[in-house]
Amino acid sequence: MPLSKNLFFKLEELSDRYEEIERLLGDPEVISDVEQLQSLSKEYGELKPVAQEFDKYLRVLQEMDEANEMLEDDDDEVRSLVSETVDELEEVLTNHTETLQKLLIPKDPDDSKNVYLEIRAGTGGEEAALFVGDLKRMYQLYATKVGWNTTILYENPTGIGGFKQVNLLVEGKEVYSKLKFESGTHRVQRVPKTESQGRIHTSACTVAILAKSDGDVQIDIDKKDLRIDTYRASGAGGQHVNKTDSAVRITHLPTNTVVECQQERSQLRNREQAMSLLLSKLTQLERDRASQEEAADRKTQVGSGDRSGRIRTYNYPQGRMTDHRINLTLYRLEEILEGDLSQVIIPLIQNHQADELRSLQVVN
Repeated sequence: MPLSKNLFFKLEELSDRYEEIERLLGDPEVISDVEQLQSLSKEYGELKPVAQEFDKYLRVLQEMDEANEMLEDDDDEVRSLVSETVDELEEVLTNHTETLQKLLIPKDPDDSKNVYLEIRAGTGGEEAALFVGDLKRMYQLYATKVGWNTTILYENPTGIGGFKQVNLLVEGKEVYSKLKFESGTHRVQRVPKTESQGRIHTSACTVAILAKSDGDVQIDIDKKDLRIDTYRASGAGGQHVNKTDSAVRITHLPTNTVVECQQERSQLRNREQAMSLLLSKLTQLERDRASQEEAADRKTQVGSGDRSGRIRTYNYPQGRMTDHRINLTLYRLEEILEGDLSQVIIPLIQNHQADELRSLQVVN
């Protein structure tokens, strides 16, 4: 499978730029300019795998041209042997094409970052609060399976084991790249424990995935715009009760954004963590605003950060999970709730990559 003309021309341009930078990096004037040298070296490193893969692709194309010419040979045995070679080369070409397509997909600068995971109870009262606990457990189990660490920053428990809100810090390799499509409304359909008639109820929770800022985004926060409250933290059932007002709640008044942290016994550490979470929330608010403007004419919103729409339904009676964005239905609800989220996350990533690739192939 060869590349489309549009992608081929794009790769030619990138390959030419790679060779140009290679020459510039040997220029004494560039070498003496530390800032320019660093910038070009970074670009060179990013282009290198693309240029090298494109070079392999071109060599296979040339071999195929030569083999196709030999198919005109009068000798039947030669034509038979060459035909097998062409089949093998076509398979190799397809592999190179797929690799190049993936390399061309724009990289999300947040993909390697850790995340703040926030789960809030929505419609459904106590049943929605119980579902918050189920989702919290699901994400914690998934994190354990893939080798990530989770830290509970804030919990607002209800009386019968549910939570109005849970905030987690998830740390590990490529966390945001895997969890960024979890943002949205998660709906649950099941018979509540408190339902004596056996009727199925529908409840909902909202999940927000926020890339943890590592200082690469500059957002000015005026101290006058902040209201900082402290209070005494306590765990479920009165456990881990602090005797000091170590928990911190910060309100950003202009946007009415509220963050809380009660993980640490130190008020200072809780304040630092809450400020980090606030920065991530304000960054996401700005990105949501920009993406809404950019995506005004787009039909698909997978991965846009839009948390207003229903993205997934967990149907307990049928043992079914449906992701509505990509029409994915799996009758493996128990496995998913036990942390086997890869069977949902991988199709979402693949769908996103396909969308990105289609947009690359559109000729301007």
